Amino acid sequence: MTHLRYGFRTFVLELVMIAAGLAFLFPVYALITLSLKGSQEIASSPLAPPIPPTGANYSSAWSSASLGSALLNSTVIAVAGLVCLIGLGSFAAYFLARCASRLGYTLYVLFLLGIVLPFQLGMIPLFKLVDQMGLLGTYQGMIIFYTGIQLPFTIFLYTGFIRALPRDYANAAMIDGASHLQAFTRVVFPLLRPITGTVLILNAVFIWNDFFTPLLYLGGSARETVPVRVFAFVGQYVSDYGIVFAGLVLAALPILAVFLVLQRYVIRGFASGLKG
Repeated sequence: MTHLRYGFRTFVLELVMIAAGLAFLFPVYALITLSLKGSQEIASSPLAPPIPPTGANYSSAWSSASLGSALLNSTVIAVAGLVCLIGLGSFAAYFLARCASRLGYTLYVLFLLGIVLPFQLGMIPLFKLVDQMGLLGTYQGMIIFYTGIQLPFTIFLYTGFIRALPRDYANAAMIDGASHLQAFTRVVFPLLRPITGTVLILNAVFIWNDFFTPLLYLGGSARETVPVRVFAFVGQYVSDYGIVFAGLVLAALPILAVFLVLQRYVIRGFASGLKG
């Protein structure tokens, strides 16, 4: 058995990794520390640990920024958008991955173009279209927008993963009398759990953190999402940094919790897709 020796090079690499970890953790430490301090303590010692910590900033931020309704709006839009993306993306990717015709290849290339082309090029016509359909300031308009914008990327991820799956599972189900739809929903889709977790977390982070689109389509309505509401809140309380940072922490906590739960699927999904 070969034993790895702990040498000077390993020691230096460990120091570099520790330094990199501290560099990434420092903004998080500063954000949480400032959110637990009063205005006077922030002015005198901004980066020192809060003694004693106060939770008054969080209650003030929650009530002043109306984060409860904003969190509900973001959650509804994100969940509905993710359901549409996973349902449409997985089924379309299954067809593209299993279709060996020129039509399947052409459609796949067209979806890849949707990833390359920036969606900002179509913002004005899309805005006019949504306005003419009467969907400005509604959940439906945002859900349709995010589904259309993120569908090419979702199909790209699913297609690579499905191509790495053996065809025997679906073929065996169809030999037993299942249709293509039954073979996909009952046999193939349960096998897509790793890449589904990847699709979920990447799209959830994009939808949750997007600022420009909700500002354009929902600004001034009762359907404003968390980034839009926090932006207006920061402008209102720019001199009270404790409340501002508390609002930022509250806005980041839901998507951070989702990421921590599903983070193992991100690497697993990418690695499985690359094998194919």
